Amino acid sequence: MTLRTIEHLTMFSIAIVLASIIGIFLGLFLYSRPKIAHPTLNLLNLVETIPDIPLLVLLLPIFGLGSGPTIVASVLYSLLPITRNTYTGLKEVDLKYVDIARAMGLSEKDILFKVRIPLSLPMIVGGLRIALVFTMGVVTLGGLIAAGGLGAALIAGIQLYKINTILVAGLWTGLLAVIFDGLAGIVEKRLQRRYGIW
Repeated sequence: MTLRTIEHLTMFSIAIVLASIIGIFLGLFLYSRPKIAHPTLNLLNLVETIPDIPLLVLLLPIFGLGSGPTIVASVLYSLLPITRNTYTGLKEVDLKYVDIARAMGLSEKDILFKVRIPLSLPMIVGGLRIALVFTMGVVTLGGLIAAGGLGAALIAGIQLYKINTILVAGLWTGLLAVIFDGLAGIVEKRLQRRYGIW
């Protein structure tokens, strides 16, 4: 189970890091190009409506069996909450802070990095928190396509009808999701105390 946990957390970590980088940069890009923001978010929302297993199957011809399609599917599912929260957070910063920054002579670039992004952090982390749960679920389903991880232990337990394996793998996966969600929640609350709640 230790090896499966390491495999699981490796795929989970790679997917979350990639989704965070892409999602935050995409949110920043959409903030600077508001005309394409809604069509892009609608497209990401459309991806979100594709069921997990069919999406994994669709990715198989491109990435083959294993961790590849699992990580890509996890990133695709996680992009919407991270991108949307980044874009919304930047867009809806209280204008009084922006006006004060402009009165102090800050450029729009300085306002973005010194005012808008810091004040958006609680909302960005909120999106990341949602993505954590999505990713944990998709990585678990990766066991269906030989990706390894705790999902593989669950599938083996189901196929061999080993109740103990099913219970241990299922509970451990759920516990990991709760732990990561709790850690993200702590960060989110600290940022809310520092920068305010939307």
